[in-house]
Amino acid sequence: MSQKHTYRLASWNVNGLRAVMKKDPNFIDVVQSLNVDIIGIQETKLQEGQIALDLPGYTQTWSYAERKGYSGTAVFSKEAPLQTIHTIGCSAADNEGRVCALEFNDFWFVNVYTPNSKNELARLDERMEWDEAYRSFLHTLDAKKPVITCGDFNCAHEEIDLKNPATNHQNAGFSDEERASFTKLLNTGFTDTFRAAHPTLTDAYSWWSYRMRSRERNAGWRIDYFLVSDRIKNQVSDARIHADVYGSDHCPVGLTITL
Repeated sequence: MSQKHTYRLASWNVNGLRAVMKKDPNFIDVVQSLNVDIIGIQETKLQEGQIALDLPGYTQTWSYAERKGYSGTAVFSKEAPLQTIHTIGCSAADNEGRVCALEFNDFWFVNVYTPNSKNELARLDERMEWDEAYRSFLHTLDAKKPVITCGDFNCAHEEIDLKNPATNHQNAGFSDEERASFTKLLNTGFTDTFRAAHPTLTDAYSWWSYRMRSRERNAGWRIDYFLVSDRIKNQVSDARIHADVYGSDHCPVGLTITL
């Protein structure tokens, strides 16, 4: 029987990687301080070759959007993946670099930047198409080995997951349709690791608007997640939000799991 290994993981929507590289602490400083085996990042806003990151000890895997300065994901892992996948078969957004899926010996690590439904839910139909395709994609992977998926899911699942649920009802990220879709994903074999570890914890958010001093007032949303296949949920030893890390309108979220 193979020896168990404890993995420290992180996920962070950087809202433009070049911008975070100019800040203090910059992206490399944050990755080193988190001391993780794997980190998935979203909203890189890069094309291939636009940035050279010196991250010794990490294999870099990138997914780029066709549109310049838009979307994009990447994964930095201390272990080289067995294979990578960059699309999920969704015509609505497969050219936007929204998925970076890596297979390792013990699990799939799937980093995602879910499409935003936009103002007045203008992109809700495409969002629902994406959610269905992503659910199917995860189930296909999960049939082979356990899945750990992280990223910006652009959905506050329950009222506890945002500061002002009453005034945001039916806004993008808190519509009935998006919340029901997220529930369906969980009900078909996945666990929200942070909420499982902290079922009643309030005021725990991962994104704050740049407007109205939202972060200073902690008027935020929890839209960044680590989900795991139900069969490995009891192997999670820590799930946390790194709210003390700045540099983006999101903060990193973390997971420790033994597989």
